Amino acid sequence: MASLVLLLVFLAVMICVGIWGMRKTATLNDFFLGGRSVGPWMSAFAYGTTYFSASVFIGFAGKQGWGFGPSALLIGIGNAIVGAFAAWFILGRRTRHMTQNLNTMTMPEFLEARFDSDHIKMIAAVIIFIFLLPYSAGIFKGLGHLFESTFHISFDFALIILVVITGIYLVLGGYFAVTVTSFIQGIIMLVGAALMLTVLIVKAGGLTQAIQTVNTNYPAHVPVAQQPSWLTVASLIFMTSVGSWGLPQMVQKFYAIKNEQVIPKAAIITTIFSLVIGITAYGSGVLAHVFMNNDTVPRLASGGINFDQIMPNLLSTELPEALLAIIMLLILSASMSSLASLVLVSASSITVDLYKGYLHKDITEKGSVIMMRSLSVVFIFATYLISKLQLGFIVTLQSLSWGVLSGAFLAPYLLGIYSKKITKAAAYAGIYTGAGTAIILTMTMGAANSALAASIAIIVPFFVVPLVSAFTPKVDKAILDKAFAAKSE
Repeated sequence: MASLVLLLVFLAVMICVGIWGMRKTATLNDFFLGGRSVGPWMSAFAYGTTYFSASVFIGFAGKQGWGFGPSALLIGIGNAIVGAFAAWFILGRRTRHMTQNLNTMTMPEFLEARFDSDHIKMIAAVIIFIFLLPYSAGIFKGLGHLFESTFHISFDFALIILVVITGIYLVLGGYFAVTVTSFIQGIIMLVGAALMLTVLIVKAGGLTQAIQTVNTNYPAHVPVAQQPSWLTVASLIFMTSVGSWGLPQMVQKFYAIKNEQVIPKAAIITTIFSLVIGITAYGSGVLAHVFMNNDTVPRLASGGINFDQIMPNLLSTELPEALLAIIMLLILSASMSSLASLVLVSASSITVDLYKGYLHKDITEKGSVIMMRSLSVVFIFATYLISKLQLGFIVTLQSLSWGVLSGAFLAPYLLGIYSKKITKAAAYAGIYTGAGTAIILTMTMGAANSALAASIAIIVPFFVVPLVSAFTPKVDKAILDKAFAAKSE
């Protein structure tokens, strides 16, 4: 009953924020970037809640917490230091200035303007559409199952609730609503995560006892031969930390900040947020070694460990009902914020990058906003349909998406905001080699090595792009002068 009451209050607040945000959304810039006027707290929480979805608390915490043991905590620390703190200082200022100088709102638009290409925007938009829509569907699917097991309602009905609520606050309020709801959701995530880890540590006999028990039980549960190598751990840290720099839904947060003074504050807030979420999520997963053993850990029909059930089983068994209700909102918050950002970026790939960019360049601001809202509805409905079908290929596309998107975009984007020497041909080469490497390696190396495959795909273009740039025509000087011009605040 407590869970249902909290859920209804939470959903009512989300709808109210959407209605409020609608009053502040008149132009396409307002809808997609909040008018480029977002302050440090909202920016930081929007970045952090987009970074961490339910997969961190359920899939990653369960699989890496059990399989990696204490080493899993390094992932959370890496995410905070590299994925959050370093990202704001390395990417934030230059991204904001250059996207304003070039008057661009999306990753495809930026690539087109920076490299003076007529077709790179279309290619980038198609890649984003293909690999973000199924990823969004996967989040819906996971949340549907979570609602089904927690509230004992049908998967289909749970899916409809999530589709309607996410659709209302996103379609009405756009990015402004996303940032406000992300702030609320971020507070819930911080409180819930801290309480979750604290209760588990207390039940484990205190911090010192918990550490001793994990250190004793981990080698017994996971023999040395099955423990991950340093390369496996490092590749996962790299993929989830550096890899996030090239994801369009993450980069968008830098476009929207109010001014350069936002960056230091937002960096610190995001880092603290990421550190708390990362440590608590992976730490809770590691504590599974205190409460479970090889006989009680959930198993698949084949006899293998069911990693996705480790955290649900642990939390439902060890946490009191009132706290479970908060954890439920924590996971819901993490997923809805990520989902809203994914849908927003997916809708922009059609509205801004393809339709407005190629088919109807003279579309009015009002028309653009209407189309953006309409396509957001279409994409949300599409994710519902794909989730409802529960097709197996979604899982494959989800594992590919991180490597493909970061592999395709990170090198052209990062090198492009720092160096005038990067050419149009090099940008194309980076996109093709990054996306191609991710697809080929993931298919050949298998799911077990997907993080390593994605990491290689991210790294390879950083060799290809400078090499191709050395032998191909430079971008027109007038475009470079405009892109790299100092921007007054």
